[in-house]
Amino acid sequence: MKKSVLIVFLMAIFVSCKSSSNLVAESVTEAKKESAQSYPIQLGAERMDQYLSQLQGKRVALVVNQTSVIGKTHLVDTLLQLGVDIKKVFAPEHGFRGNHSAGAIIKDGKDLKTSLDVVSLYGKNKKPSAEMLADVDVVLFDIQDVGVRFYTYISTMHYVMEACAELGKKVVVLDRPNPNGYYIDGPILEPEYKSFIGMHAIPIVHGLTVGELAQMINGEKWLKNEVICDLTVVSCLNYTHDSLYQLPVRPSPNLPNMNSVYLYTYLGLFEGTNVSIGRGTDFPFQVIGRPGSVGAFSFTPRSIPGVSDNPKYLGKECVGETIPDFLSDDILSQNTLNLTWLILMYENNRAEDGEYFKDFFYKLAGNKELRIKIESGMSDADIRKTWQHGLDKYKVKRKKYLLYP
Repeated sequence: MKKSVLIVFLMAIFVSCKSSSNLVAESVTEAKKESAQSYPIQLGAERMDQYLSQLQGKRVALVVNQTSVIGKTHLVDTLLQLGVDIKKVFAPEHGFRGNHSAGAIIKDGKDLKTSLDVVSLYGKNKKPSAEMLADVDVVLFDIQDVGVRFYTYISTMHYVMEACAELGKKVVVLDRPNPNGYYIDGPILEPEYKSFIGMHAIPIVHGLTVGELAQMINGEKWLKNEVICDLTVVSCLNYTHDSLYQLPVRPSPNLPNMNSVYLYTYLGLFEGTNVSIGRGTDFPFQVIGRPGSVGAFSFTPRSIPGVSDNPKYLGKECVGETIPDFLSDDILSQNTLNLTWLILMYENNRAEDGEYFKDFFYKLAGNKELRIKIESGMSDADIRKTWQHGLDKYKVKRKKYLLYP
């Protein structure tokens, strides 16, 4: 089949399936939206009456980044004004202020605004050491997640919980909504592919807030040697998993808007292929392409300090497609991990410039089977059927740890 014919064919299938799904889900979606938006969501960080007493008279460390805000004020500034004894800030991937590229080594230092010590948890030390926690009684975690297994903030939370459990320190998680929490899809991570970009036996789109996941980590004894963390989760108010939550701050440098947050659930898999997802452009995680490919859109990645210092195909024209926007009135009906584009680009690029899939893809997918199924010619829908049994078992397990309907 010629490439141009293949593109038209797959696009027709995608549009047809999307239209059918919209018609079926329209009335349900409207009901969910009305219910979810009845009252404003109150974040865990805003519910100070639920956690300030646990910080008084304690030596406190914070695991925070640029998303850790109450309104327009950073949580660090708020707690310092209230007299909380903050000993240090632990910085995840992208740093305390969120101004480091993906994968960039984060170094220890001092925050220029507050003069607080900033200790990196993204580099050679992803888990706090006993020395780092020697002057700390309580660790407060408050970071906005996007509900995808390979988004590394939840791995940082895991290691913080583990270190605190081993040393008898308390962890308080201030919960925030999951913008992709309205559905669950993707293969369950297999143990042999466990890494920092996937540490838990959960699907790619896991349908949990960080607070719910923290409870699952404890409850399923996923910490090393099955230690149990002294954990308190301060939940959100007026949030459900069908709430349409608009993130007030970009969660990381390459997720600049809500469209990229929604598309990240499946465009993130392209990081394990020879296709660019627009790092080094003004629209990362909203386009796909590579040099020599075919498509209706072209872009040339450039170096953007603090965002994409050395993006894939730097300075080379990439050809591919823009991914259709998620419409604000149609988000809740987009409830599957869409593999259409991954399959399309495989058909267009598998014989070009080496292999389409890279070894990194296995860690993102959490198994080898997804690559095999795509290479064998299976459709998006048929592939997703193969992981349904695992999802059914996961959903039963997940119910034990839910904080929200």
